[in-house]
Amino acid sequence: MPDLSPDLILLILVVVMALSFDFINGFHDTANAIATSVSTRALSPRTAIIIASLCNLIGALSYTGVAKTIGGGITDPFKLENGLIVVLAALMAAILWNIITWYFGIPSSSSHALIGGVAGAAIGAAGFDSINAEGFISIVQALIVSPIVAFVVGFIVIKIVSLIVANTAYHKTNRKFRFMQVMSASWQAFSHGANDAQKTMGVITLAMISGGFLVQEPGEFVIPLWVKLSAAVAMALGTAFGGWRIIKTLGGKIMKIKPISGFSADLSSALIITIFTALKLPVSTTHVITSAILGVGASQKVSAVKWGVAGRILITWVITLPITGALAAACYVVLDVFL
Repeated sequence: MPDLSPDLILLILVVVMALSFDFINGFHDTANAIATSVSTRALSPRTAIIIASLCNLIGALSYTGVAKTIGGGITDPFKLENGLIVVLAALMAAILWNIITWYFGIPSSSSHALIGGVAGAAIGAAGFDSINAEGFISIVQALIVSPIVAFVVGFIVIKIVSLIVANTAYHKTNRKFRFMQVMSASWQAFSHGANDAQKTMGVITLAMISGGFLVQEPGEFVIPLWVKLSAAVAMALGTAFGGWRIIKTLGGKIMKIKPISGFSADLSSALIITIFTALKLPVSTTHVITSAILGVGASQKVSAVKWGVAGRILITWVITLPITGALAAACYVVLDVFL
Protein backbone atom coordinates (compact mmCIF):
# COMPACT_ATOMS: atom_id res chain seq x y z
CA MET A 1 0.00 0.00 0.00
CA PRO A 2 1.48 3.39 -1.00
CA ASP A 3 2.41 5.81 1.74
CA LEU A 4 -0.37 8.36 2.11
CA SER A 5 1.67 11.49 2.62
CA PRO A 6 -0.13 14.76 3.44
CA ASP A 7 0.45 16.00 -0.11
CA LEU A 8 -0.96 12.81 -1.63
CA ILE A 9 -4.05 13.10 0.56
CA LEU A 10 -4.43 16.70 -0.61
CA LEU A 11 -4.10 15.63 -4.24
CA ILE A 12 -6.77 12.94 -3.79
CA LEU A 13 -9.03 15.56 -2.23
CA VAL A 14 -8.35 17.94 -5.13
CA VAL A 15 -9.20 15.24 -7.69
CA VAL A 16 -12.42 14.33 -5.86
CA MET A 17 -13.41 18.00 -5.62
CA ALA A 18 -12.50 18.64 -9.27
CA LEU A 19 -14.57 15.71 -10.52
CA SER A 20 -17.41 16.81 -8.23
CA PHE A 21 -17.19 20.24 -9.84
CA ASP A 22 -17.29 18.57 -13.26
CA PHE A 23 -20.33 16.55 -12.23
CA ILE A 24 -22.08 19.64 -10.90
CA ASN A 25 -21.06 21.49 -14.07
CA GLY A 26 -22.74 18.71 -16.05
CA PHE A 27 -26.14 19.05 -14.42
CA HIS A 28 -25.75 22.82 -13.92
CA ASP A 29 -25.04 23.37 -17.63
CA THR A 30 -27.18 20.62 -19.15
CA ALA A 31 -29.61 23.38 -20.09
CA ASN A 32 -27.02 24.85 -22.45
CA ALA A 33 -27.42 21.90 -24.79
CA ILE A 34 -31.05 20.90 -24.44
CA ALA A 35 -33.20 23.78 -23.15
CA THR A 36 -34.35 25.04 -26.53
CA SER A 37 -34.96 21.56 -28.00
CA VAL A 38 -37.04 20.56 -24.96
CA SER A 39 -38.91 23.88 -24.97
CA THR A 40 -39.94 23.45 -28.64
CA ARG A 41 -40.74 19.74 -28.09
CA ALA A 42 -38.19 18.72 -30.68
CA LEU A 43 -36.96 16.25 -28.07
CA SER A 44 -38.45 14.77 -24.94
CA PRO A 45 -36.52 15.62 -21.76
CA ARG A 46 -35.34 12.02 -21.38
CA THR A 47 -34.12 11.71 -24.97
CA ALA A 48 -32.50 15.14 -24.87
CA ILE A 49 -30.54 14.29 -21.74
CA ILE A 50 -29.33 10.96 -23.17
CA ILE A 51 -28.13 12.69 -26.35
CA ALA A 52 -26.53 15.51 -24.36
CA SER A 53 -24.72 13.06 -22.06
CA LEU A 54 -23.23 11.05 -24.92
CA CYS A 55 -22.22 14.11 -26.95
CA ASN A 56 -20.72 15.76 -23.86
CA LEU A 57 -18.62 12.63 -23.28
CA ILE A 58 -17.35 12.52 -26.87
CA GLY A 59 -16.63 16.25 -26.91
CA ALA A 60 -14.71 16.10 -23.64
CA LEU A 61 -12.33 13.50 -25.08
CA SER A 62 -11.73 15.36 -28.33
CA TYR A 63 -9.56 18.37 -27.37
CA THR A 64 -6.99 19.50 -24.78
CA GLY A 65 -6.13 23.05 -25.88
CA VAL A 66 -8.49 24.75 -23.42
CA ALA A 67 -7.15 22.58 -20.58
CA LYS A 68 -3.64 23.84 -21.29
CA THR A 69 -4.86 27.45 -21.29
CA ILE A 70 -6.63 27.05 -17.95
CA GLY A 71 -3.80 25.09 -16.33
CA GLY A 72 -0.99 27.40 -17.43
CA GLY A 73 -2.63 30.64 -18.53
CA ILE A 74 -3.87 31.99 -15.19
CA THR A 75 -0.83 31.17 -13.05
CA ASP A 76 2.44 29.28 -13.57
CA PRO A 77 2.14 25.76 -12.10
CA PHE A 78 5.93 25.42 -12.04
CA LYS A 79 6.34 28.44 -9.75
CA LEU A 80 3.18 28.26 -7.66
CA GLU A 81 3.78 27.36 -4.02
CA ASN A 82 1.10 25.46 -2.12
CA GLY A 83 -0.49 24.71 -5.47
CA LEU A 84 -2.59 21.87 -4.08
CA ILE A 85 -4.19 24.14 -1.52
CA VAL A 86 -4.68 26.86 -4.16
CA VAL A 87 -6.59 24.50 -6.45
CA LEU A 88 -8.59 23.06 -3.55
CA ALA A 89 -9.64 26.58 -2.45
CA ALA A 90 -10.57 27.50 -6.04
CA LEU A 91 -12.75 24.41 -6.40
CA MET A 92 -14.47 24.97 -3.05
CA ALA A 93 -15.41 28.51 -4.07
CA ALA A 94 -16.59 27.49 -7.55
CA ILE A 95 -18.70 24.58 -6.28
CA LEU A 96 -20.29 26.74 -3.59
CA TRP A 97 -21.22 29.43 -6.13
CA ASN A 98 -22.55 26.83 -8.59
CA ILE A 99 -24.79 25.30 -5.93
CA ILE A 100 -26.14 28.71 -4.87
CA THR A 101 -26.98 29.77 -8.43
CA TRP A 102 -28.36 26.33 -9.34
CA TYR A 103 -30.66 26.40 -6.29
CA PHE A 104 -32.12 29.75 -7.32
CA GLY A 105 -32.36 28.72 -11.00
CA ILE A 106 -29.94 31.38 -12.21
CA PRO A 107 -27.87 30.36 -15.27
CA SER A 108 -24.57 31.73 -14.04
CA SER A 109 -21.27 30.58 -15.48
CA SER A 110 -19.35 27.61 -14.11
CA SER A 111 -16.42 28.81 -16.22
CA HIS A 112 -16.41 32.23 -14.57
CA ALA A 113 -16.68 30.56 -11.18
CA LEU A 114 -13.69 28.28 -11.77
CA ILE A 115 -11.49 30.90 -13.43
CA GLY A 116 -12.34 33.46 -10.76
CA GLY A 117 -11.63 30.83 -8.11
CA VAL A 118 -8.19 29.89 -9.47
CA ALA A 119 -7.19 33.55 -9.81
CA GLY A 120 -8.50 34.49 -6.36
CA ALA A 121 -6.84 31.55 -4.62
CA ALA A 122 -3.51 32.24 -6.37
CA ILE A 123 -3.68 35.88 -5.30
CA GLY A 124 -4.55 34.83 -1.74
CA ALA A 125 -1.53 32.52 -1.72
CA ALA A 126 1.15 34.62 -3.42
CA GLY A 127 -0.26 38.04 -4.26
CA PHE A 128 -1.03 39.60 -7.63
CA ASP A 129 2.46 38.78 -8.94
CA SER A 130 1.41 35.12 -9.11
CA ILE A 131 -1.06 35.90 -11.90
CA ASN A 132 0.04 35.53 -15.51
CA ALA A 133 -1.36 38.89 -16.62
CA GLU A 134 -1.20 38.23 -20.35
CA GLY A 135 -2.81 34.81 -20.11
CA PHE A 136 -5.47 35.90 -17.62
CA ILE A 137 -6.42 38.95 -19.72
CA SER A 138 -6.77 36.79 -22.86
CA ILE A 139 -9.06 34.42 -20.95
CA VAL A 140 -11.22 37.26 -19.62
CA GLN A 141 -11.37 38.81 -23.10
CA ALA A 142 -12.66 35.51 -24.50
CA LEU A 143 -15.28 35.33 -21.76
CA ILE A 144 -16.45 38.86 -22.61
CA VAL A 145 -16.24 38.75 -26.40
CA SER A 146 -17.83 35.31 -26.97
CA PRO A 147 -21.37 36.18 -25.75
CA ILE A 148 -21.33 39.44 -27.71
CA VAL A 149 -20.38 37.56 -30.87
CA ALA A 150 -23.04 34.94 -30.09
CA PHE A 151 -25.70 37.66 -29.79
CA VAL A 152 -24.72 39.15 -33.17
CA VAL A 153 -24.48 35.76 -34.89
CA GLY A 154 -27.84 34.68 -33.45
CA PHE A 155 -29.39 37.93 -34.71
CA ILE A 156 -28.00 37.35 -38.21
CA VAL A 157 -28.64 33.59 -38.44
CA ILE A 158 -32.35 33.85 -37.63
CA LYS A 159 -32.70 36.58 -40.27
CA ILE A 160 -31.05 34.40 -42.92
CA VAL A 161 -32.98 31.26 -41.95
CA SER A 162 -36.27 33.19 -41.91
CA LEU A 163 -35.61 34.46 -45.44
CA ILE A 164 -34.85 30.94 -46.66
CA VAL A 165 -38.17 29.53 -45.38
CA ALA A 166 -40.28 32.65 -45.92
CA ASN A 167 -42.52 30.93 -48.49
CA THR A 168 -42.83 27.61 -46.65
CA ALA A 169 -46.01 26.66 -44.80
CA TYR A 170 -45.74 27.23 -41.04
CA HIS A 171 -46.53 23.62 -40.01
CA LYS A 172 -43.96 22.24 -42.46
CA THR A 173 -41.35 24.68 -41.16
CA ASN A 174 -41.97 23.59 -37.57
CA ARG A 175 -41.68 19.90 -38.45
CA LYS A 176 -38.43 20.39 -40.37
CA PHE A 177 -36.81 22.55 -37.72
CA ARG A 178 -37.77 20.21 -34.91
CA PHE A 179 -35.79 17.52 -36.73
CA MET A 180 -32.90 19.91 -37.42
CA GLN A 181 -32.85 20.85 -33.74
CA VAL A 182 -31.82 17.29 -32.89
CA MET A 183 -28.69 17.88 -34.97
CA SER A 184 -28.01 21.36 -33.60
CA ALA A 185 -28.59 20.27 -29.99
CA SER A 186 -26.17 17.37 -30.47
CA TRP A 187 -23.51 19.74 -31.79
CA GLN A 188 -24.27 22.08 -28.92
CA ALA A 189 -23.69 19.29 -26.39
CA PHE A 190 -20.49 18.16 -28.14
CA SER A 191 -19.07 21.69 -28.10
CA HIS A 192 -20.06 22.06 -24.43
CA GLY A 193 -18.10 18.96 -23.48
CA ALA A 194 -15.16 19.98 -25.67
CA ASN A 195 -14.80 23.32 -23.89
CA ASP A 196 -16.14 22.89 -20.35
CA ALA A 197 -14.73 19.49 -19.38
CA GLN A 198 -11.24 20.66 -20.32
CA LYS A 199 -11.30 23.26 -17.55
CA THR A 200 -11.42 20.52 -14.94
CA MET A 201 -8.66 18.61 -16.73
CA GLY A 202 -6.58 21.79 -16.60
CA VAL A 203 -6.95 22.38 -12.86
CA ILE A 204 -6.23 18.73 -11.95
CA THR A 205 -3.05 18.81 -14.06
CA LEU A 206 -2.16 22.21 -12.54
CA ALA A 207 -2.43 20.66 -9.07
CA MET A 208 -0.37 17.62 -10.04
CA ILE A 209 2.47 19.70 -11.51
CA SER A 210 2.59 22.26 -8.69
CA GLY A 211 2.42 19.46 -6.11
CA GLY A 212 5.30 17.58 -7.73
CA PHE A 213 3.19 14.55 -8.76
CA LEU A 214 3.62 15.13 -12.48
CA VAL A 215 7.09 15.88 -13.82
CA GLN A 216 7.12 17.97 -16.97
CA GLU A 217 9.48 20.47 -18.54
CA PRO A 218 8.73 24.16 -17.84
CA GLY A 219 6.25 25.37 -20.43
CA GLU A 220 5.10 21.83 -21.15
CA PHE A 221 1.54 20.94 -20.17
CA VAL A 222 0.44 17.41 -21.11
CA ILE A 223 -2.88 16.10 -19.78
CA PRO A 224 -2.63 12.50 -18.47
CA LEU A 225 -5.08 10.06 -20.09
CA TRP A 226 -6.74 9.13 -16.79
CA VAL A 227 -7.47 12.82 -16.16
CA LYS A 228 -9.15 13.14 -19.58
CA LEU A 229 -11.26 10.03 -19.06
CA SER A 230 -12.33 10.81 -15.49
CA ALA A 231 -13.29 14.41 -16.31
CA ALA A 232 -15.24 13.34 -19.40
CA VAL A 233 -17.16 10.65 -17.52
CA ALA A 234 -17.90 12.93 -14.56
CA MET A 235 -19.39 15.59 -16.84
CA ALA A 236 -21.43 13.03 -18.79
CA LEU A 237 -22.86 11.58 -15.56
CA GLY A 238 -23.68 15.06 -14.30
CA THR A 239 -25.41 15.85 -17.57
CA ALA A 240 -27.54 12.72 -17.18
CA PHE A 241 -29.07 14.18 -14.01
CA GLY A 242 -30.18 17.39 -15.72
CA GLY A 243 -30.68 20.92 -14.43
CA TRP A 244 -34.41 21.44 -14.66
CA ARG A 245 -34.58 24.82 -12.91
CA ILE A 246 -32.14 26.31 -15.42
CA ILE A 247 -33.78 24.55 -18.37
CA LYS A 248 -36.98 26.35 -17.41
CA THR A 249 -35.19 29.73 -17.34
CA LEU A 250 -33.35 29.32 -20.62
CA GLY A 251 -36.15 27.45 -22.33
CA GLY A 252 -39.01 29.84 -21.71
CA LYS A 253 -38.44 32.73 -19.33
CA ILE A 254 -36.11 34.67 -21.64
CA MET A 255 -38.37 34.46 -24.70
CA LYS A 256 -40.99 32.19 -26.26
CA ILE A 257 -38.99 29.76 -28.37
CA LYS A 258 -40.24 28.28 -31.66
CA PRO A 259 -38.44 25.48 -33.55
CA ILE A 260 -36.89 27.89 -36.06
CA SER A 261 -35.70 30.11 -33.19
CA GLY A 262 -34.35 27.19 -31.19
CA PHE A 263 -32.45 25.82 -34.17
CA SER A 264 -30.95 29.24 -34.96
CA ALA A 265 -29.88 29.78 -31.35
CA ASP A 266 -28.35 26.29 -31.06
CA LEU A 267 -26.54 26.61 -34.38
CA SER A 268 -25.14 30.05 -33.50
CA SER A 269 -23.90 29.12 -30.03
CA ALA A 270 -22.45 25.75 -31.09
CA LEU A 271 -20.53 27.50 -33.87
CA ILE A 272 -19.10 30.14 -31.51
CA ILE A 273 -18.10 27.60 -28.84
CA THR A 274 -16.42 25.39 -31.44
CA ILE A 275 -14.44 28.32 -32.87
CA PHE A 276 -13.20 29.45 -29.45
CA THR A 277 -12.35 25.85 -28.51
CA ALA A 278 -10.26 25.56 -31.68
CA LEU A 279 -8.50 28.76 -30.61
CA LYS A 280 -7.77 27.10 -27.20
CA LEU A 281 -9.81 29.73 -25.39
CA PRO A 282 -12.32 28.96 -22.62
CA VAL A 283 -15.80 30.42 -22.92
CA SER A 284 -18.89 30.35 -20.78
CA THR A 285 -21.28 28.03 -22.56
CA THR A 286 -24.07 29.51 -20.42
CA HIS A 287 -23.25 33.01 -21.62
CA VAL A 288 -22.96 31.97 -25.24
CA ILE A 289 -26.25 30.04 -25.51
CA THR A 290 -28.20 32.66 -23.56
CA SER A 291 -26.76 35.47 -25.69
CA ALA A 292 -27.63 33.55 -28.86
CA ILE A 293 -31.23 33.17 -27.62
CA LEU A 294 -31.34 36.90 -26.86
CA GLY A 295 -29.95 37.72 -30.31
CA VAL A 296 -32.53 35.51 -32.01
CA GLY A 297 -35.35 37.04 -29.96
CA ALA A 298 -34.20 40.64 -30.50
CA SER A 299 -34.03 40.14 -34.28
CA GLN A 300 -37.66 39.10 -34.42
CA LYS A 301 -39.21 41.50 -31.95
CA VAL A 302 -37.45 43.39 -29.18
CA SER A 303 -40.48 43.06 -26.92
CA ALA A 304 -40.38 39.26 -27.35
CA VAL A 305 -37.36 39.16 -25.06
CA LYS A 306 -38.07 39.36 -21.34
CA TRP A 307 -35.32 41.85 -20.62
CA GLY A 308 -35.98 41.82 -16.88
CA VAL A 309 -34.96 38.17 -16.66
CA ALA A 310 -32.05 38.82 -19.01
CA GLY A 311 -30.89 41.71 -16.81
CA ARG A 312 -31.01 39.52 -13.70
CA ILE A 313 -28.88 36.93 -15.47
CA LEU A 314 -26.43 39.60 -16.67
CA ILE A 315 -25.91 40.93 -13.15
CA THR A 316 -25.10 37.41 -11.95
CA TRP A 317 -22.59 37.00 -14.77
CA VAL A 318 -20.83 40.25 -13.86
CA ILE A 319 -20.51 39.49 -10.16
CA THR A 320 -19.40 35.85 -10.52
CA LEU A 321 -15.68 36.47 -11.16
CA PRO A 322 -15.10 38.87 -8.24
CA ILE A 323 -17.30 36.92 -5.81
CA THR A 324 -15.70 33.55 -6.53
CA GLY A 325 -12.28 35.21 -6.48
CA ALA A 326 -12.94 36.63 -3.02
CA LEU A 327 -14.44 33.33 -1.81
CA ALA A 328 -11.42 31.39 -3.08
CA ALA A 329 -8.95 33.78 -1.44
CA ALA A 330 -10.82 33.42 1.86
CA CYS A 331 -10.90 29.62 1.49
CA TYR A 332 -7.16 29.58 0.85
CA VAL A 333 -6.44 31.61 4.00
CA VAL A 334 -8.54 29.22 6.12
CA LEU A 335 -7.15 26.05 4.51
CA ASP A 336 -3.57 27.30 4.84
CA VAL A 337 -4.04 27.63 8.58
CA PHE A 338 -5.29 24.07 9.06
CA LEU A 339 -3.34 22.32 6.29
